[in-house]
Amino acid sequence: MSYDRALNTTAAWMLAMFWLLPLAYAVWTAFHPAEFETRFEPFAPLTLQNFVQAWSEAPFARYFLNTMILVTGIVAAQFTLCTLAAFAFARFTFRGKGLMFALVLMQLLIMPDILIVENYRTMSQLGLIDTITAIGLPYVASAFGIFLLRQTFMTVPKELDDAARVEGCSYLGILWRVYIPLAKPTFLAYGLVSVSHHWNNFVWPLIVTNSVETRPLTVGLSIFAVTDSGIQWSVINAATLMTSGPLLIAFLLFQRQFVQSFMRAGIK
Repeated sequence: MSYDRALNTTAAWMLAMFWLLPLAYAVWTAFHPAEFETRFEPFAPLTLQNFVQAWSEAPFARYFLNTMILVTGIVAAQFTLCTLAAFAFARFTFRGKGLMFALVLMQLLIMPDILIVENYRTMSQLGLIDTITAIGLPYVASAFGIFLLRQTFMTVPKELDDAARVEGCSYLGILWRVYIPLAKPTFLAYGLVSVSHHWNNFVWPLIVTNSVETRPLTVGLSIFAVTDSGIQWSVINAATLMTSGPLLIAFLLFQRQFVQSFMRAGIK
């Protein structure tokens, strides 16, 4: 048993080092002058000039604003629609309920990239190309979110429904006062996953946007990294840290709540 534990620990440390090395290189180059990109000297001078240069050479303030608007809108819409749909599937009985829920589950088997052409055609017909709305509209409903919340709502005792009904609560009142408070860990877990996914989403925003006014951080960073005068890894890595920094800081601050939320939500 001790041999197995030592082997697992060694493998875990090796995987951690493989994950950490690219991040360590990005941090090194971002905080050191360009001449130290491949020279790792312990007493190399530190600088913030790479961040200043990256911020001035691209409209990252606009990219951050676009990304915040996009992610906030998507998560708010998903919470609203997924909560209502999950509550209906968990507590109501209606004709075609099983078939409709099966169709929701089938969406989990469809890769989003398969729908890019149809989504682009739909956005074009709606006149939404090159808008933040076009980036977020295909994601306002989530089959995974509906399934996850529905499974959580199914665990709520029906006696709480009856007690709330006796007190005169409507169905929306029961949802707001009973189900949503009990499902807070699930909302937190799903919210963190959704924010991370849409913050880092790249292919669809790249296809549907054309201007600075609508590009999110991931697309802006990719365009910023394309240069004809040679690649400045120190500046590019500084921009990368500015892009991924908020998610990394959020994970470090809330990693305990993140893990506990998934455990309470029953995600394996």
